[in-house]
Amino acid sequence: MQDPANHSIHSSKLLNKNSNSTVTVVVCTRNRSAVLRSCLQAISHLSPAPDEVIVIDNTKGEKETESVALEFLARYTTEPMPGLSRARNRGLTESNSEIVAYLDDDAVPDERWLEFLLSPFGDPRVAVVTGETIVLESRAGVTSQEPTRFLSNENRQWFQIAAFGGLGIGTNMALRKAACTGWNVFDERLGRGAPLHGMEEHHAFVRLLALSYRAAYVPAAIVVHPHVRRSSIEQEASRWLAYWLLLFFDFPEHRRELLGFLFRRLRHKPLTWKRNSSDFGPIITSGWRVRIKAVLAGTLLYIRARESRDR
Repeated sequence: MQDPANHSIHSSKLLNKNSNSTVTVVVCTRNRSAVLRSCLQAISHLSPAPDEVIVIDNTKGEKETESVALEFLARYTTEPMPGLSRARNRGLTESNSEIVAYLDDDAVPDERWLEFLLSPFGDPRVAVVTGETIVLESRAGVTSQEPTRFLSNENRQWFQIAAFGGLGIGTNMALRKAACTGWNVFDERLGRGAPLHGMEEHHAFVRLLALSYRAAYVPAAIVVHPHVRRSSIEQEASRWLAYWLLLFFDFPEHRRELLGFLFRRLRHKPLTWKRNSSDFGPIITSGWRVRIKAVLAGTLLYIRARESRDR
């Protein structure tokens, strides 16, 4: 693989437009039947069509959500314990396919989304593929000419790229089920409904690459998603710091890289790899008052997340 000094993720043509793998599309939802209907409507027009669609209702059960799922011939399953990571892990367990693709319930995939998302799985070493997530308001002018980019732990910056937004986001991703069997890929301390909101997909990408699997980012696999309303700068900065601490203690062999990344960002030095996500900005762009508060609040948030795992 080429050195990442100028381009951190190896670029290549799509491997195989007609993957023979079976695929399940999993949609995790919670009390949002109206947006779920739009998502399932778009899934019904996918070409190729998935082998199955599973709706994971992250409640004890909700009649309207079940009705919408059955209307579109999706399999309806509940995950009563709150937490997006729990719901996503449940989707992996419930799936009968080789590839499990994920959409948020308010996301709308392009008709050819699965065609492009499945292509890199022609390489048996690829365990995770993500696509381009377009904000609803900026859909006009979207292009998909950029080539697929691959990443493995042979890349000297792979840890930073996977952990900090260089591989897309969870509303548009697919996993190889065989690489995820026997363990919870999504850390249940992370994600909506968990002590540490968000970052669960990035943590999962790191864990899969650490096992010597490969990842791919496919810009042609497009999903449209509404603009996400952000929390306050202080809250975002605290979550970023808590996530950084979690990585620091979960992956001690990468502490030097984590410290180097943090100091580089605090000094406003540009990244040498392309980020596909706008996350993790507040602690970098804010002043020292916000940063100091983030250190205190983020440390407490990390302790809460750690205690939740211990329980």
